[in-house]
Amino acid sequence: MNYTLLHDFTFFAMYGTAALGAYAIVERMIFYHFTMRHSRLAVSSAGDAAHANGALRGVAGDLHDAMLRETRMARNREELADRSEAIYLAARPLLLRRLWLLDTIVTAAPLLGLLGTILGIIDTFGALAQSGISDPAAVSRGIGTALFATALGIAIALAGLVFNNLFQDKVEEISNLLKVIILKSTTTATHAPAGAGREVAHMVKPSIVISA
Repeated sequence: MNYTLLHDFTFFAMYGTAALGAYAIVERMIFYHFTMRHSRLAVSSAGDAAHANGALRGVAGDLHDAMLRETRMARNREELADRSEAIYLAARPLLLRRLWLLDTIVTAAPLLGLLGTILGIIDTFGALAQSGISDPAAVSRGIGTALFATALGIAIALAGLVFNNLFQDKVEEISNLLKVIILKSTTTATHAPAGAGREVAHMVKPSIVISA
């Protein structure tokens, strides 16, 4: 069996894993920055004006639009609560998108590094079997490659872990802002539903304080 080829394939897999992780990290950083900015704008005093001017976009803008529509359509308090929860549950997966990729990388990268280490040691034993200790360069090369595989796998996993935890905090922060948008949209609807649900637009009056 050609262990050298397997060893090279393992390194290519780790480099591919690192590239996927870098893509997910950059994409999520841009997305969370954009979503956080618009979510804070939506819950601020200028949120309604921004929505009217079309400056409120992304997840926050879509959720704000959906809540205004559902507030007008809901016939009673219970129906509005169900519609609000459905809107929130539909928006939350957008915040969690691609985080599974980072979670997988955190688990897979050290295993790939361990596999590279084992294959590197096998290469070292192969060099010893062929030339004994008369070729120390070949032995050192195999050991160095094995250690590099371990270090690379751990480095990829650590980077993925740090950003995954950071993004989980961003998800919770944005989720809380989306909940505030839902409450605010309920109270700022321009029309109350007709009939039995006429009290819906005024049923929640939260005190909203946004810190910079």
